[in-house]
Amino acid sequence: MNSTEFQNPIDRFNAWLTEAIANEGNENATAMCLSTIGEDDIPDSRMVLLKHADSLGFVFYTNLESQKGHQLKSHPKASLCFHWKGLGRQIRVRGLVSSVSSQEADEYFASRAHQSQIGAWASKQSQRLEEPNSLQIRVDQFTKQFQDKPIPRPPYWSGFRISPLRIEFWLNKEFRLHERLIYFRSNESESWQTESLYP
Repeated sequence: MNSTEFQNPIDRFNAWLTEAIANEGNENATAMCLSTIGEDDIPDSRMVLLKHADSLGFVFYTNLESQKGHQLKSHPKASLCFHWKGLGRQIRVRGLVSSVSSQEADEYFASRAHQSQIGAWASKQSQRLEEPNSLQIRVDQFTKQFQDKPIPRPPYWSGFRISPLRIEFWLNKEFRLHERLIYFRSNESESWQTESLYP
């Protein structure tokens, strides 16, 4: 990896993502492990889907009342990990968390499939499922409620943006002599610096 090839890590990220999508398909390529800080100060991880990455950061959407939603509000710092085995590449991101604007959330929600919109209303994400058929009852309820109507974004559903302070690009090499390139900065207004690490 040439650190001068991309002065901005987001440009490098999007170049790698484009290759990953071509190699693995969109949903596999945009899957990322999100790690948050739990109420007990123990890290908590799960897979989510990246919706876009730009100069402001990495964006994904979720139910704000979910476990990760509460954790991100309480501790607005997180890390991400992308792994594309077929390409022998991994990207790790650490940064600060903020909410997307209402306009961004509305526009993305409007682009979702109808059933996904219904699902956002029906799921009380991370809460205890009262009965085995409780979710289906709620799906039927909201399907009827919004029949032949535009479906608005639920007030408890929105997105988060992770503004990176550190991004590591990892490239698989033979004999575990991998290449590791780090982009880092102390805050969001600083310019990026780079360094290489031993594998």
